Amino acid sequence: MVMDGPLWIDTHAPELGEIRQNDARDRLYRAVDEPMNLVVQGPSGVGKTAAARALACESHADPESDLIEINVADFFGRTKKQIRTDPRFEGFLQGRSRMAKRDMINRVLTESASYAPMSGEYKTVLLDNAESIREDFQQALRRVMEKHHRTTQFLIATRQPSKLIAPIRSRCFPIRLRAPTTDETIDVLKTICDREGVDYDDDGVEFVASAAGGDLRRAILAAQTTAVDGEAITMTTAYETLGEVGDDDAIRDALEAAQEGRLQDARKTLDDLLDEAGYDGPGLLRDALRVARAGSAYDGDDLARLYKLAGEVDLDLTDGLDDRLHLTHLLAAWAAGRTELRDGFHEPAEA
Repeated sequence: MVMDGPLWIDTHAPELGEIRQNDARDRLYRAVDEPMNLVVQGPSGVGKTAAARALACESHADPESDLIEINVADFFGRTKKQIRTDPRFEGFLQGRSRMAKRDMINRVLTESASYAPMSGEYKTVLLDNAESIREDFQQALRRVMEKHHRTTQFLIATRQPSKLIAPIRSRCFPIRLRAPTTDETIDVLKTICDREGVDYDDDGVEFVASAAGGDLRRAILAAQTTAVDGEAITMTTAYETLGEVGDDDAIRDALEAAQEGRLQDARKTLDDLLDEAGYDGPGLLRDALRVARAGSAYDGDDLARLYKLAGEVDLDLTDGLDDRLHLTHLLAAWAAGRTELRDGFHEPAEA
């Protein structure tokens, strides 16, 4: 499911005072008055990025200029050409087409940290999905943090802080976000529905909140889908709509595209599912296996090969490595295996 129009997770991103986890909110408020480097940690979908943005909006008179967001997966899951032509980074990399990827990343980070803040005494650099940062890049990050500590605050959002090297952790204050309770999720959904003028009843909102299983991002997207499709959030509309929110058609399209060797199409659908539908890597892997198992397009050998490949990436996904990269490699390897059986030879597929 990819919805037209603005997503509620964007239009109703919380202000700092609206973060419902008291300890995390209080510690974030401390960083407004005493700017410090932070590691914002917690499971997928609990609002780490939203909390970091809320802090920046509270701290800066001009947050659009003084908040620089760098999603680590945008680097480590992309080719050099994709990084170089990204509008956010191309200004830093003009005329440097032969630069190694590691040097490209270091340059973007160094240039982002080095320029003067537009307002106030410091700016904020948000590194999202930081569990994907390789150790050699972390050493470079440590040096940048040391050099620009007077004018740049670093917010490092991650599902797995243990992946960060000790010198970085020691320079950051930890902010822990847990999975929200069902009651906290219900409170968020009711607030958004009131702002949107969407009719709802308690049973419907509770059903959506419970089905999300502590993933606030998924709950908000599911509520928006229910409101659009059912024109209200009731037990009936939520039950009818959420049977389709599993994105089975999109997942099936990605599997079919990989099966037919259309890896660019498969990657685009994968990006939509990760970026727009609220999936994390392990959740998307589980649903992909379920959809493949339920379909009639794949024989026993295909399914066995897919399950074998899934087992190889499952641990990496659980450990917090780059979801996008590993799932793309899974589809590419599965497609390559089918080509080998069909044509009698194996050509490496481009992820």
